[in-house]
Amino acid sequence: MNIKPYTQDLEQQWNDFIRLSKNATFLHDRRYMDYHSDRFVDCSLLFFDGNKVVACLPASYDAEHFTVTSHGGLTYGGLLVSCKTSTRVVLEMFNLMVKYYRDVLSAKQLIYKPIPYIYHSYPSDEDLYALFRLNARLVGRGISSAILLNDRLPFTESRKCCIRKAKRENLIITETKDIRSFWLILSQVLKSRHNVSPVHSCEELELLMNRFPNNIKLYATYSKEGVIIAGAVLYITANTVHVQYMASNDEGVTMGALDFLMEHLISNVYSNFHYWDFGISTELGGLYLNEGLIFQKEGFGGRAVCYDTYAIDL
Repeated sequence: MNIKPYTQDLEQQWNDFIRLSKNATFLHDRRYMDYHSDRFVDCSLLFFDGNKVVACLPASYDAEHFTVTSHGGLTYGGLLVSCKTSTRVVLEMFNLMVKYYRDVLSAKQLIYKPIPYIYHSYPSDEDLYALFRLNARLVGRGISSAILLNDRLPFTESRKCCIRKAKRENLIITETKDIRSFWLILSQVLKSRHNVSPVHSCEELELLMNRFPNNIKLYATYSKEGVIIAGAVLYITANTVHVQYMASNDEGVTMGALDFLMEHLISNVYSNFHYWDFGISTELGGLYLNEGLIFQKEGFGGRAVCYDTYAIDL
């Protein structure tokens, strides 16, 4: 087995393998990863058996801190493998990547963010065993809230009450491309409640939605006057629907517009998927829990899935 650092001429081989991987999602497609390539120094690796790609590792390098992260611009990175990849081979891959980053880049630390199991298309925890063998330290643990869609818990009464209120208002739900109207609501909510901005700019969301029309969708709740009052941007993978953003303006909050939207999407539009993932409700690497946010997600039946981060000293 040998490894090659990623270069743009390997993009097609990378993306061809991603489509066959048992644990990759469209976030690992180079058309997604590279939309913000100006912000990160890429140091991704491809693993070859002869001329055949057998694994990929998305990664970026912070030379100032001698730190490799898999990947700095992604929620999760991790070693991407196929169903044929054995545990023994994954251990070999980890040894090769550690040696490469230590000897070639002079890196002192590897930050590794494994892909949560709800995004695997087949069991894929070989990397967790490899991390254990390399004495990796758990340095972050975010708590997400996910629903098992074929065996859902009932919504809490507070969520049901909001949904009934929305139905009395005759609100309308539809898929839309009007990302700008939603982004204005989202940015205002994040600014007023948390003094932060969305991770993606409006232009970036438009770009990614155009590149991945089957994977990134916006659904909105409209008032009787035809104005967006709540919305959600969904990231749709093979098994799991992830809520990348959700927000409601003051009018929508009063009418229960966001609850109404979630109930419709969970119960009707995406009920045939395996998991519905609301995303994390933690900050500071998991040390702070936003109890109000997780209360809302658990009200729909969401229960904990961990988004972990490990550090390997090189």
